[in-house]
Amino acid sequence: MDKINYFKWNLSLRKSLVLYMLFFVLLALLLSTVTFSICNSAVNKITNSYPPSGEKYYLTNEQGQQLGNGVYIGTTPASLPKKESQTIALLERFPIIATPIYSALCIAAAALLFYKNRLKKPLSQLRTASEKISNNDLDFSIAYSRKDELGELISSFEIMRAALADNFSKMWRQVEERKALNAAFAHDLRTPLTVLKGYTEILQTSDHLPTRKTAATMGKHLSRMETYISSMSQLQRMEDAQPNYQTISLQPFLSSLYESAEILCTQSQKTLYLQNQTDIPQLLADSSFISQVCNNLIANAARYADTMVTLSFSLQDCGLLLSVSDNGKGFNHNSLHKAANPYFTEETNHTEHFGLGLYICKLLCEHHGGYIKIENLPNGAKVSAFFQSPKNISCR
Repeated sequence: MDKINYFKWNLSLRKSLVLYMLFFVLLALLLSTVTFSICNSAVNKITNSYPPSGEKYYLTNEQGQQLGNGVYIGTTPASLPKKESQTIALLERFPIIATPIYSALCIAAAALLFYKNRLKKPLSQLRTASEKISNNDLDFSIAYSRKDELGELISSFEIMRAALADNFSKMWRQVEERKALNAAFAHDLRTPLTVLKGYTEILQTSDHLPTRKTAATMGKHLSRMETYISSMSQLQRMEDAQPNYQTISLQPFLSSLYESAEILCTQSQKTLYLQNQTDIPQLLADSSFISQVCNNLIANAARYADTMVTLSFSLQDCGLLLSVSDNGKGFNHNSLHKAANPYFTEETNHTEHFGLGLYICKLLCEHHGGYIKIENLPNGAKVSAFFQSPKNISCR
């Protein structure tokens, strides 16, 4: 018995399906046979209740006594009433109709039982495990006791989950180590840079002209290194930043963004245009994230625009879509897809700009559940930043 149970438990899906179908096909044949027998008996019963007519002959003995019930010779079938004839016709057709119905029902029952007994549980486990992995939850295990194809699939899935968890743990440690290394690197460089700047300032007071020129060049490069170190510290803070969602009054907040943008454009002698297509009073968001992204995009647009910058606000999927466009030369076509990479810039002078503006905007948007989109226009460039609101009261 144990061997039989073990065989049934570990039977492959293909063989199991064949056995299910075979069993229910036999059941359909049995039902068809029983139905035919019952209908045939009913027809005979109706027919026998109407005996045929004709002359009946009996056997007799020497004394002239009748023997037996006699036999009809040249019988004429009895004429059945219309209702009885219809009943007999129905009983004769019923087995023909019932057979395909039994077959269809048995096939459906076989499929349902096969799904319930062999597929439902492992598929549910795989679906749950897939949802957890998609949510970055790898702290679980999945197992299935059967040794069929789905059991092998679940075993492979568990191996994949364990490998992902191990790789994720290693990657997390590497990220933390990189952050710690960058922080230590930035911190340890400040002291020698300060010393070098002091010596450079002393050298710039020298009476020897070549020495002063060399010291001035060294001072520029030291300033650039200080800016680079500051950008590393800022980048680390941005990578660790998480939004603090609060309900903000939307229209006053957008007005303050426009005022800040207007100041930046005025300083760069560019004209700012506003397009506000929002019509809700409040929004759940992190105002500091949105302000920093808006200021970065406006500063970039004002630096590269010819004459004007356009700032647009609109609602999309219960979130805020902020777009900044300019009428400058736009992004280089070959570097358009790399514009948001860290430390990427098309400028040759890296003294003030290290190519972190768009990357920081991308980080803040993604941490806020949104995205950043960079594109060229027929006359200029456009950068769109989307901030997803987790609970926009206007979308209820």
